Amino acid sequence: MKPNDGVLRTLSVALEERSYPIHIGAGLIGSAEAVAPYLAGRQVMIVTNETVAPLYLEALREALPDGLDVRAVVLPDGEGYKSVDYVERIWDALLEAGFNRRCTLIALGGGVIGDMTGFAAASYQRGVAFIQVPTTLLAQVDSSVGGKTGVNHALGKNMIGAFWQPRAVVVDIDTLKTLPARELSAGLAEVVKYGLIRDAAFLGWLEANMAALRACDPETLAWAIARSCEIKAEVVAEDETEQGVRALLNLGHTFGHAIEAEQGYGAWLHGEAVGAGMAMAATLSHRLGWIDAATLARCRAVIEAAGLPVSAPAGMGREAFLAHMRRDKKNLDDELRLILLRAPGDACISSETPAETLNALLDDYPRG
Repeated sequence: MKPNDGVLRTLSVALEERSYPIHIGAGLIGSAEAVAPYLAGRQVMIVTNETVAPLYLEALREALPDGLDVRAVVLPDGEGYKSVDYVERIWDALLEAGFNRRCTLIALGGGVIGDMTGFAAASYQRGVAFIQVPTTLLAQVDSSVGGKTGVNHALGKNMIGAFWQPRAVVVDIDTLKTLPARELSAGLAEVVKYGLIRDAAFLGWLEANMAALRACDPETLAWAIARSCEIKAEVVAEDETEQGVRALLNLGHTFGHAIEAEQGYGAWLHGEAVGAGMAMAATLSHRLGWIDAATLARCRAVIEAAGLPVSAPAGMGREAFLAHMRRDKKNLDDELRLILLRAPGDACISSETPAETLNALLDDYPRG
C-alpha cells in the first residue's frame, strides 16, 4: 500500500499460503487501496448492522472500484442476534443475488458481525473469500484476527462455527471515535488479556497509559492495537486450530462465557464478562499459590482501570457457573480446563484444579 494511504502499521498473520495482512491506520474504510486488492472477484456482499451501516456503509461502498456488483445485508445489532437464524439471512442474500464461488464477503462491524460473516463465508458453497473491517476495539484487537467464526447456541457461546481465515483485516482507528465508552472498555479487556498472558512489559505499558487509551488518544490506541494483534498473530501462527497454546487466549473466558450465557447474551458485553472472568481466574491462581497477593491486586487494578467489572453477577451461584463451564470448548474428556496465571505475562492451561478449591471460589467470590 502507498505511504500516504492512512496506514500506520501493517502486520502479518503467518499461515503459509493462507497468510494475510493486518492494516492499521486512519481513514482506511474510505481508502480505495485498503480493501480492493483482497477481493476474489467482482461480486461483493457487505455484511453490517443497523448501528454501523449509517456511519460507514456508504464510505466503504464508494471506496470500492467501479464495475463491481456490490450488495449489502444489514442485520440487527447485538449479541442476541448471533445465531444461525441470522446467518441464514446472509446465505439468503447471496443465493438471491446469484453469487458464485469467486464472491467476497466483507464484515463491517464488531465481533458479532465478523464472526457471523466469517461463518457464512466458510459455509457458502463450501467456502468463499471474506475480509474483516472491524469497527469496535474488541474486534480490532481480537475477534477479527485468527479465523475463528461462528454463532452462539442456547446451551453455549460460539459452539457452532468453523476456522476460516480472512484475506485481510483492515483496522480503521477512526471508527473508535464513534464507539460508546462502555464498548471501548469492553475492548480493553482483550488488550489487558494479552499483557497478562504473554507480555509483562506490555502490561506495564497499559498500566501507565490506560487513561490515554480510554480518552481515545490515536497514537496510544494505534500502538495498543498493533501490539495486541502482534501477540494474537504469533499465537495463531503457532496453533491455528487451538490444539494447544492458542487456548491461552481464553484467559477469563471460561468464567466469562458462563456469565454471558447465564445472564442472557448481550446483558453483559463480552469484554465485561471477560474482565470479571480474568479477575476470577487471577483469584483462583492466587488461591492455588501460583501468584502472590500483590500480583492479584495488580491484576484486579488494571482490569478496574479499564472500566471493567471485577465482581461476578449478583445472584449467579456456583451451580449456574459450573453448568455452563462444563460445556466449555476447551474441556477434554470431561476434564475442566482453565487458563490460569503463574506470573504477569505467563499463563498456563490447567486441568488439575482441585474441585474443592474451585467450588469455594464460586461460592464466596464477590457478587455485585
